[in-house]
Parts: sequence; C-alpha cells; structure tokens
Amino acid sequence: MVGMSQSHQAPVIAIILAAGFGTRFDPAKPKQLVSVADRPVIEWTIEAFEDCPEVTDILVVVNAAVSDAVEKVIDDMGSRKVRGIVPGGETRADSTRAALEFLREYNIPDDAKVLIHDGVRPFVSPKTILDCVAALDSVNAATVAVPSTDTILIAAPVGADGAEADDASSDGASSDGAGRFDTSAAPIVRIVPDRATTYRAQTPQCFRFSTISEAYRRAAGDENFHPTDDTRVVVDYLPDEPVAVVEGSDDNIKITTRPDLEVAELIAPRARRVRNYARRRAVQEMTSGM
Repeated sequence: MVGMSQSHQAPVIAIILAAGFGTRFDPAKPKQLVSVADRPVIEWTIEAFEDCPEVTDILVVVNAAVSDAVEKVIDDMGSRKVRGIVPGGETRADSTRAALEFLREYNIPDDAKVLIHDGVRPFVSPKTILDCVAALDSVNAATVAVPSTDTILIAAPVGADGAEADDASSDGASSDGAGRFDTSAAPIVRIVPDRATTYRAQTPQCFRFSTISEAYRRAAGDENFHPTDDTRVVVDYLPDEPVAVVEGSDDNIKITTRPDLEVAELIAPRARRVRNYARRRAVQEMTSGM
C-alpha cells in the first residue's frame, strides 16, 4: 500500500466495497465491470471519490474474480488516491471488517473519517460526498438516505410469530396450477410504519474510524451477526451513538439486476455533467485563492 495521507488534519478515507459476486445479476459477468456509457461501473464509482478534494485516500475491496481487472481499471485511470486493493470476504460485513483491519495495520488515527460505499453505486454526487464529510464534524456516524415515497411494510413469513407455518413454501407466495394465488405461503404484514419516518438507505455510510471499529469489535462475538449494511452495526452495537441522515439522491442507484443497467444509461449523461461542473468550480476556487 502506498503511504496514506500525511495531512495534519484527520484523513478522509473512502472504502469502496466491490467484492460482491452478483448472483442476482450475472455471475459470469461481474456487475462491477460491466460498462455504463462505455466505462466500467467501478471506474465511475472510484472517480466520484477521486475527484472530491476532501477525500485523501481510497481503498478498494474486491474478490479474486475481479481483482486483476479492477487493478487494471485503476491503473488506466491514473488514480492518485487509491492506496490499496484489499481481498474481501464472503459477506459485506466480512469485506468491511477486512478493510478496517487493513487500515489498523497502517495506524490510521481514531479520528479519521471513513466513508464506506457500494462499488456498484456509480453515480454518487459530489454534493453527497461533501455533505458526508461535513456531517462527521458534528456526529461520529452518518448515512446517506432518501425519504421513502412509498409506504413501507414490515412483513414476516407465515408462522414467524410462533404459529405453525402449515407447510408454507420458503419460496413465497405463488399461483397454483389453476392460476389461483396461493396465500398459504404469502408473507404476512406485521407493522406499517408511518411513512414520514421511513427512509431508503444508500451509501456512503460514514463514521469516525474509532466508532465503526468499536461497533465491529462488539459485533464479532455475536453468532447472529448478519447485517446488510454498516449503519446497522452501529445502531445495534452502539445504541447510544446517534446516526445522522445525509440527504441522498434517486440518481444514486445500486446496480443489482440487469434492468438497473437501462436506468444507469439514462442517469450517466446527467452524472457526467454534474461532475464536470464540480471540477470546473473546484478549479475556479483554487485559482481564485492563489
């Protein structure tokens, strides 16, 4: 790993998680490497943090199947901030844990700002990243999210409340041979939260290094530890630590299935214009300050 930033201020480190195998996409063609507007998804993602002046260092977490290809993308980009490529784990939590351990080996200070981002969210905006960095001046944890415009339902499989499941299929509700809907396997709505209080989580999810490290340390002994994002680790294991919400954007999509690529192609030109404007503005501010 090339030396981390030696700034007197706390470093701002982007951890880009690109170790997923894309089982819902196409295992034969990793989604990190598919092209959107003629560029690999992972290149779009890295560029977003590369362009942000406040981000000092980038760490990319990969699986063995994409490691060489991602390294080539980074080399072709001529990245100045990517300091290392870290082997990921079987789950998202395993990959985050691997990145945190890697940073500990390089004596990252406790007050470092760590932004953990999905490698397949290519269109995170400059404003969102800057807002994440700024949020950590006031709190030790924050997450990007957007208010839900749909009512959210909390549902559970039949029998999840302790009753017999009546041989309900684990595949969920479906039609029988006659085309009738089989309700015996349908999930049952348990809670309908007030829509005004519900948000859809995105990334980056942002923490002071000591905060996210302590949350993962406490979670390590829990055999039921299976979080789908890093915010939940803090919420569950550091319940007294407030997690602020940073406003996200509907353009900050996660590419999960093939139809998402069609949406991404529509967003890409707008994302390119936003980034080009941010670059020009950064140059103007730097020039005016000279």
